[in-house]
Amino acid sequence: MSVSDLANGRDTAGGTGVNGAAPEPGVPERLSLGVAARLARYLQVLTKAKKEGKETISSQELSSFTQVNSTQIRRDLSGFGKFGKRGVGYNVDGLVSQIRKILRTAGQHNIALFGAGHLGRAIASSDVFADHGFRVVAIFDADPEKVGTSVGPLEIRDVKNLQQVVEDEDIVVGVLAVPSSAAQALAEELVKAGVKIIFNYSESLLRVPPEVTVHTSSPAVDLLYALYFYLT
Repeated sequence: MSVSDLANGRDTAGGTGVNGAAPEPGVPERLSLGVAARLARYLQVLTKAKKEGKETISSQELSSFTQVNSTQIRRDLSGFGKFGKRGVGYNVDGLVSQIRKILRTAGQHNIALFGAGHLGRAIASSDVFADHGFRVVAIFDADPEKVGTSVGPLEIRDVKNLQQVVEDEDIVVGVLAVPSSAAQALAEELVKAGVKIIFNYSESLLRVPPEVTVHTSSPAVDLLYALYFYLT
């Protein structure tokens, strides 16, 4: 199931925050997956607006960028407090902070990245994670010729040191930018090290214990989803 599917309310199962912290006052113990996915989409747009210096944003503007109905947006946000003003819109900076609290993702969360090829290097040099409080603090690769070299300020490490690095660096997310043939073994090592969230860029269907969350990013699946709604 895609994030777009969830964001448009097609699933109502429970979800949890990234760091498992206690919920903010007035926030339910578990958000539905639909609400959590929509809030994450709002946060993506709001973060971009904040970087561009925008101070306020309307529900109609949020709707145009997220394809979520503006009435649904107002309903989602009003469930957690009074954030906007009629005729003015929402304060961008304040709403970014509030949604991060609701999603329990305030603060910094450390990432271990696996794969120092073209995709891994692009991820490491991008601000796509940093904008939302995630920081790549360790990069691993199985190629001995890459180990010891650098990607930006980070030295590429040998995967045999995974468990110690996860503990030392307080890693909460593992990002797999590796060939499908290597993904399952790395996922198992991450599980052994205590990592509970895995972001998978490979096409491998990972088998992990139920308490571990895996998100597989597949451009082909997302395109099929978009094509279905275009054709129907």
